[in-house]
Amino acid sequence: MTFLWLKAFHIIAVITWFAALFYLPRLFVYHTLSEDQVSRERFKIMERKLLRQIANPSMIAVFVLGGWMSYLNWGYYSQATWYWCKLALVTVVAIYHHACVAYFKQLRDDKCAKSHTFFRIFNELPVFLLVGIVILVVVRPF
Repeated sequence: MTFLWLKAFHIIAVITWFAALFYLPRLFVYHTLSEDQVSRERFKIMERKLLRQIANPSMIAVFVLGGWMSYLNWGYYSQATWYWCKLALVTVVAIYHHACVAYFKQLRDDKCAKSHTFFRIFNELPVFLLVGIVILVVVRPF
């Protein structure tokens, strides 16, 4: 029963983390397109709150709950190839998250040289990661 509760809260954390990772780069697009200081300051506040109040806590919850579930079923997970592939993709998601933090800091300090076009493309990357992770968890092709 504990495992099912952990899984439920893990899924909730994954959903909130990806929601933040889908929205944050979209804010970067609008931020880079903004032409007045008031708009730029508004985006800085929105980006900061999204990172600190949703993205970062969700990422931590994903790793804590996922680690706890892995610990409880280590005999099964340690032998599952799909599990290790999924962990590799989750690592890429964490790297993407940290790239978002780096871009947030550049935008906050008015030192970002990336264009709105770059952020439009950058915004699409977590979609592919999410698709791969869900397929690995549900279909377990390996």
